[in-house]
Amino acid sequence: MSRLIALHFRSFLTLALACLLAALDPAGAQASSRIKDIVDVEGIRDNMLVGYGLVVGLNGTGDTLRNAPFTQQSLIGMLERLGVNTRGTSLKTANVAAVMVSANLPAFAAQGTHIDVTVSALGDATNLQGGVLLVTPLMGADGQVYAVAQGSLATGGFAAQGEAASVVRGVPTNGRIANGAIVERELDFRLSDLRSLRLSLRNPDLTTAQRVASAINAFIGTRTAIADNPTTVQLTVPPAYNGGVVALLTDIEQLRVQPDLAARVVIDEASGVIVMGQDVRVSKVAIAQGNLTISVSETPQVSQPSPFSTQGDTVVVPRTDIKVDEEQGKKLGIIDGSISLKELVDGLNALGVSPRDMITILQAIKSSGALQAEIEVM
Repeated sequence: MSRLIALHFRSFLTLALACLLAALDPAGAQASSRIKDIVDVEGIRDNMLVGYGLVVGLNGTGDTLRNAPFTQQSLIGMLERLGVNTRGTSLKTANVAAVMVSANLPAFAAQGTHIDVTVSALGDATNLQGGVLLVTPLMGADGQVYAVAQGSLATGGFAAQGEAASVVRGVPTNGRIANGAIVERELDFRLSDLRSLRLSLRNPDLTTAQRVASAINAFIGTRTAIADNPTTVQLTVPPAYNGGVVALLTDIEQLRVQPDLAARVVIDEASGVIVMGQDVRVSKVAIAQGNLTISVSETPQVSQPSPFSTQGDTVVVPRTDIKVDEEQGKKLGIIDGSISLKELVDGLNALGVSPRDMITILQAIKSSGALQAEIEVM
């Protein structure tokens, strides 16, 4: 009992000291993050479910049965299970659509819990608005049924069509059913029975992993956490800790650490977006940016003979205008060595560099060895 009291007393002193330091250093407190915001706990995760079903009640916007044989086969099979024999007949309904149903099974979801589902058209249906999803089993990656979905769809888009025009807003072939599935099978995992578990960093980094382990050990007062690699921190529940693993996670997830990330420049070539980390540094380098632009425009003119003239023809006379822009106002700029991210951006903006040109410049600086960061092109 005395050992347990001493352990909690040391934990209280450590937490009080951390709060005092945070109050004395507001900037540091704002820059730090809670452990629960930067790590995932082993076993606490969602599981993806998927199923195939039918949506009925559509106003003529369902699948064309001759173009979607899987819809026709599913419709015939469903009617046979209900005692209706339609084999050998020609079905022409346009009020049914085959759909894929997906959902996320939350961690520790109990039997009878309701979850949201997403419904997406599989065939050539044009609109799922007003449709009703029939009973659809949702399976996990192991082939077992974990939930059953059914209900009325709510679509975020709409479609309207007339004789000579049509309009579509959003995606009317995709919809959601709030609380549309009921969990029928629970995952066999008991977190409280574990005596050790792993914390996975969402942004792997050796320094951050070590800081997380150090913060936990300082709070507990014993060497409970060990950083195995840049991604994983191994955590052992102290035998004297009251409440076990759940109480331990509840206490340590509020601890704050300062994440440390590698200097990185992320470039999206498609959209021209550039994101640079705060630790990006550039050695001394000279930059010249300029383009030769040649524009050619054609403005043909029509030449006609004089009124009441008996000679001459109407012809098209070509007119070509060529302009050359060498951007002579652009100058060579020098970026001083070991500058910060803000200074780099200010220097490139002072040169009048557009985001597209900035991507090329950053890649050229990296090739010259002057950019002290990693470039990731999406």
